[in-house]
Amino acid sequence: MNRRILTFHYTLKDGQGRLLDTSQGSAPMPFVEGAGQIIEGLEEQLLQLTAGEKRAVVVPPERAYGEREADLVQKVPKARLPVSDVKVGDQFQTGPDRHAPVVTVMAIEGDEVLLDANHPLAGQTLHFEVELVTARLATPEELGQVEGKIID
Repeated sequence: MNRRILTFHYTLKDGQGRLLDTSQGSAPMPFVEGAGQIIEGLEEQLLQLTAGEKRAVVVPPERAYGEREADLVQKVPKARLPVSDVKVGDQFQTGPDRHAPVVTVMAIEGDEVLLDANHPLAGQTLHFEVELVTARLATPEELGQVEGKIID
């Protein structure tokens, strides 16, 4: 099976209509179909479009970043964090691997810190306005650059 590289523009809003992110004003975002580079619910919709087509896409949590999980929120001693000066909202990667989870400081309680390893958009229904810009077959070199290499 041949894989395609698609590029698209998007504007992402939350359920209250607040702007969360957009590609407008920059280059369109590329991804290799089936490589897990973007959320599942968005990719499904983009694969149905032809170049130049626009669509409103609503992605529920289970097709995006999942539901919030209470067990991903934990208190840890402040001394275990990689820096001594920490404030609410700071984020840290939990290990040296670039795929290690990222945690967000939710609260500071004396010598303990409440950390949340949920994705910041977990539990949210995401509202996209998308435009598929291009869709073409990926070259073997491009496929080789996708981490974990795609094997057909």
